Amino acid sequence: MNEAGGLRQRRPIRPQVITEDNQVPGLKDNSTYSSKVFRVTFMTLAVSLIFPLLGAMVFLDCPINPQPLSFKEPPSLTGVLQPNVKLRQAERIFENQLIGPESFSNIGDVMFTGTADGRIVKIENGELTTVARLGKGPCKTREDEPTCGRPLGIRVGPNGTLFVVDAYQGIFEVNPNTGDVRQLLSSQTPIEGKKMSFVNDLAITRDGRKIYFTDSSSKWQRRDYLLLVMEGTDDGRLLEYDTVTREVKVLMDGLRFPNGVQLSPAEDFVLVAETTMARIRRFYVSGLMKGGADMFVENMPGFPDNVRGSSSGGYWVAMSVVRLNPGFSMMDFLSQRPWIKRIIFKLLSPETLVKFVPRYSLVLELGDTGAYRRSLHDPNGVVAAYISEAHEQNGHLYLGSFRSPYICRLNLELV
Repeated sequence: MNEAGGLRQRRPIRPQVITEDNQVPGLKDNSTYSSKVFRVTFMTLAVSLIFPLLGAMVFLDCPINPQPLSFKEPPSLTGVLQPNVKLRQAERIFENQLIGPESFSNIGDVMFTGTADGRIVKIENGELTTVARLGKGPCKTREDEPTCGRPLGIRVGPNGTLFVVDAYQGIFEVNPNTGDVRQLLSSQTPIEGKKMSFVNDLAITRDGRKIYFTDSSSKWQRRDYLLLVMEGTDDGRLLEYDTVTREVKVLMDGLRFPNGVQLSPAEDFVLVAETTMARIRRFYVSGLMKGGADMFVENMPGFPDNVRGSSSGGYWVAMSVVRLNPGFSMMDFLSQRPWIKRIIFKLLSPETLVKFVPRYSLVLELGDTGAYRRSLHDPNGVVAAYISEAHEQNGHLYLGSFRSPYICRLNLELV
């Protein structure tokens, strides 16, 4: 006590320092309990996710048996291949009036195409008219496609009739005036002991005698095209049909997803797009090299679909999936990793996987020797998506699609 002041002096209260050995009662127990709860919850979630995933990888069947594929580094997108947005200058026509106009052909100013609901339609004076149907309804779901029919490649013969490939049924001749349909070759006819499951595109000689066409696979159908690509199946063929003798010959086999077909202007060779391998092969049908084959373009910046002639004497090539360089190409990454493909297809359906494929539309014009002349791009497929063909007519490029509900028309003077 301080007697002078008459007051008792108290010591100041020291702040309490909490250490590992000196904790607030109950704090240590609560902290330990919370930590245990977190660990148990985390482990429970991990086990609930990992074990089903491992079980799926072990016990679920994989629909494909992928083989490792070898690709070179994709070509650099520089120079002629420099990315641009030229395809975005195209206009969409007949939007929501037709679905999947895969391929085009013209008789004068009248254009013809095939659609996803099995129809052959005529485009004249801004109007759409159904000319014929190759199958029968319903045409609503993926399961309906084999009976509904799926017209793909279409060409005009010397007598003004249409020659059409149906992916499931074979090759047809269609009278565009009367709508009469005549089957020339059924896909049920075995060719050298192998069936045709995915008839794809065709080219016809000017005299109408020979039809060159592709059968993309004897295993997979058109509705399974993604499985065909991801498996890398090498059972595709280039064939020749003689319209007089009705004989069919195999010109090339062992192809991985042979797709678009185009005769040269001199009709001395046929080009065939080998989609899975990102290249275009050439087969000689006349001249000194008849029966021989070589590479027309290899290691392309995308996966080619249909090939069509250009007014300059070269060729238009349509691509809906590209191999970005610089950038990342999922197809190139997976090509040497079939085990990842197996896991993906055990866990996800093809319909789901399509949603993860980046949309990037690319049209190339090739010279008569296969050199790149120019490239037209639409990154992200903003205007032109899922393109299958570039068809030149009267100064315009008409872009077909295997699933979009419209046609794109590009004025070539603008690009």
